[in-house]
Amino acid sequence: MWKKLLTVTVVLNVIVSLMIAWFMEEWSHTAQGKLPSKTAVILHAVNNNLVTVDADIEPPGFLLSASKKSEERELIREDTTIPLDSDYTLPVRIYHYADLEHAPVILYFHGGAFLEGYGSIDTHDNIVRALAEKTEAVVVSPGYRVAPDHVFPTAVNDSYQSLKWVYENAEKWGGNPEKIAVAGDSAGGNLAAVTALKSRDLHGPEIIAQLLYYPLTTFKDVKLESRTAYDSGYYLLSRQVMLKARNAYTPKEDMWNNPYTSPLEADTLDGLPPAMIMTAQYDPLRDEGELYAEKLHEAGVPVQAVRYNGVMHGFVSFFEVMKSGEMALNESELFLDKAAADEIVYDDEFSLTVQKVPAGMQRVREEAEAFAIAAFLVGKRTLTTLIP
Repeated sequence: MWKKLLTVTVVLNVIVSLMIAWFMEEWSHTAQGKLPSKTAVILHAVNNNLVTVDADIEPPGFLLSASKKSEERELIREDTTIPLDSDYTLPVRIYHYADLEHAPVILYFHGGAFLEGYGSIDTHDNIVRALAEKTEAVVVSPGYRVAPDHVFPTAVNDSYQSLKWVYENAEKWGGNPEKIAVAGDSAGGNLAAVTALKSRDLHGPEIIAQLLYYPLTTFKDVKLESRTAYDSGYYLLSRQVMLKARNAYTPKEDMWNNPYTSPLEADTLDGLPPAMIMTAQYDPLRDEGELYAEKLHEAGVPVQAVRYNGVMHGFVSFFEVMKSGEMALNESELFLDKAAADEIVYDDEFSLTVQKVPAGMQRVREEAEAFAIAAFLVGKRTLTTLIP
């Protein structure tokens, strides 16, 4: 009897495994080519509302690739406010260790298309926390005001005021006001770049580095391959959302040429801090981010441009389960450490580094994690179907 039961169990397991593998293969095929399994599984989950973009998608614990730099020291989180000239206060979140002295400071602007409901200090909390853990810096994330209630230049002004506030208050948390870096993703990457520009123009606090994850760099209608190829929304950013953001945040066309909305259109980028710009292969913002890197280099600014293949817009937010996201954070740590030590030098030749899809044992691990997540998703959808 037990032999028959064992045989049935094995057969069922094989059937289920083949079914999951078939689903993964189906999810991997797109009009733009075949996606890596991990990317395909996560995109399927988000696009079919099986999870939200900011949800914790985790395979079994023994498969998790993310690691923390230190679990012995307690990372402190503080939520406070930044007073503005208009008697309005911005919410701000700060991560730091208790024993810091003269530590670098990272001012991080969250993404979210400049629109209410698309991003906040809460949706990007994992990135901010991870940067604090990895770099041992004081990381400050302000909740700047967004459209449609607040159009340009409100978010820019909030961001610059946040920079000045950080400069004046960094020492309270063990930070060094002379070693402030700006960082951000997507719309936040735009604000980080713009804050560096504005601080240069107004002779504001010195910024030692700018870390830009897949930044939006121009609101103008420019013909770029990535904007056309990956604008469907399947890769987590659609043309529809980009147009909605532009109409809400920059309702007047003359705003699109302003360097404080479109840093790619700035007359000069001379004198800006060293930059690291990371882009994603399957991202409508890929080309403009890389063009901005080239323009920075032409202006004499040290810049590291890195494209991650096999991933989509927002991939760093999934660093707990995507090896590429974890690698991007590790590269960010190295860049920021060098910037704080004033060790970044200008290279006469501009180059775009392409990080390939994980291979070898890393690829095996990614496939195993993708299978585990896919099994969870298939099981969740099955239960949802059986139990409405």
